Amino acid sequence: MSLKLGVNIDHIATLRQARRAAWPDPVDAAAVCLETGADFIVVHLRKDERHINEKDLALLCKTFPGKIHLECSYTPELEKAALKYKPYSVCIVPEEPGEVTTTGGLKFTPQVKARLLEMIERLHKKGILVSLFVSPDAASVRTAAKLGADIVELCTRDYSEATTAKQTQKLLQDLALSTLLAKELGLEVHAGHGLDYHNVLAVADIGGMSCMNIGFSIVTRSVFAGLPAAVSEMKELL
Repeated sequence: MSLKLGVNIDHIATLRQARRAAWPDPVDAAAVCLETGADFIVVHLRKDERHINEKDLALLCKTFPGKIHLECSYTPELEKAALKYKPYSVCIVPEEPGEVTTTGGLKFTPQVKARLLEMIERLHKKGILVSLFVSPDAASVRTAAKLGADIVELCTRDYSEATTAKQTQKLLQDLALSTLLAKELGLEVHAGHGLDYHNVLAVADIGGMSCMNIGFSIVTRSVFAGLPAAVSEMKELL
């Protein structure tokens, strides 16, 4: 059975925002992705709304019920948006001021854990599945389970940026062990960050993986091959 593919369309919105135009429309992009192999559409609503905005989220959740996987931080404002538009699932991610992209998994300080417990409970009351974006280590996976998450998304940033075969193998082992532990704890396992057409297979081959969430490499591939072909190629790999 092939893995599920979540296509992140943030950078469709990035292109739109470069000219403050009405197009390309993320809703149109989502339709193309779903028609050509994507199982879910992933969008990251940031505090500054620099690509996906709240209007996009509202339209996407209305147009594609059961297919939208929202990434957002644990601020009250972003929690409010998630509860209002009710995506299929929410992946809670860290967000640092000035970051270009997410820099790693959640840091589970006492304050963060208390905040996550509150947010997870409210999301569950609305029937929304909750994922936590975590580093691939045992402590983070165990904490996610204790907090009541349904899913863990293992951060593959370090793996995608490894420069030697030794580093790559060590990081793959971390991902595999974290996946095994997560499954033992009853969690669904996703992976994402920096995955592309060249490095995704080794992660996809890890037993217990359920879904790959991939955006930048698919959108950049689409510039040359077209969005339907870019999505289809990735889905075939999985």
